[in-house]
Amino acid sequence: MRLFRLLTVYMALALCANAALADTAALEALREGDLKKLMFHPTPKPASESEFQLADGAGTGTLDEYQGKYVLLNFWATWCAPCREEMPTLSALQTEFGDDSFEVVTLATGRNSPAGIVKFFDEQGITNLPRHQDQKQAIARDMAVLGLPVTVILNPEGEEIARLMGEADWYSDSARAIINALKSGS
Repeated sequence: MRLFRLLTVYMALALCANAALADTAALEALREGDLKKLMFHPTPKPASESEFQLADGAGTGTLDEYQGKYVLLNFWATWCAPCREEMPTLSALQTEFGDDSFEVVTLATGRNSPAGIVKFFDEQGITNLPRHQDQKQAIARDMAVLGLPVTVILNPEGEEIARLMGEADWYSDSARAIINALKSGS
């Protein structure tokens, strides 16, 4: 009887592991163009528990507050030319997919003045993304962000499941297919 229970547990674990690998393989198959750089992790990684400044000095927040939904977390800076190029595509992605199950979260890391961030968003016509700040780069450090832009995808449990280093068109057919697959449970 004990052997039967052990085999049952082993099979259940194996099936879950195979399902997770199959889901990752299905998502990886959707990567094209810029999104070829999006790397899915074999197992989820913990995200930072550090605090960041909310937009307009409204206090502090943490990534834990976004649990329960997929989050596309973009690390950027006002001085970053590639960030300027991809920000409108992040905004378009939020417009199409933003809801209770998905959100684009932008986090200006390093020295970015609130006025500079407002100016950056105004110049880009961005009105639907948060202007949060990681001034002391605590979250960037915790999550090993070494350059900008870097975008990570967090699962509803708040864990990092994928990362893209560098600029990408986040409103490309490939990006939209990946987000749609995540939201629908791939």
